[in-house]
Amino acid sequence: MQEQEGPIYARRMLKKVEINKDDIERICYLVGHHHTYNDIDNIDYQILIEADFLVNFYEDELEQDTIQTVLQKIFQTKAGKALCRLCYFKE
Repeated sequence: MQEQEGPIYARRMLKKVEINKDDIERICYLVGHHHTYNDIDNIDYQILIEADFLVNFYEDELEQDTIQTVLQKIFQTKAGKALCRLCYFKE
């Protein structure tokens, strides 16, 4: 329900602070799509996806082979790849 309900609450909160309309729309889009892994359209979206995976790997206690698959298929940023390797693989 995060993707369905999240943008509604995010928009409500963001309208209370001085943020321009385009930024509010982008943030709400990201909140509503942070579990959608295709059509990643910008670096902010990519970073959000990678950060979400890094947390989920830990919370869900995923096996290293699963993490490795996601690392290869989803991660694109140099920093995200390095952080994933640092946190989850002993080299």
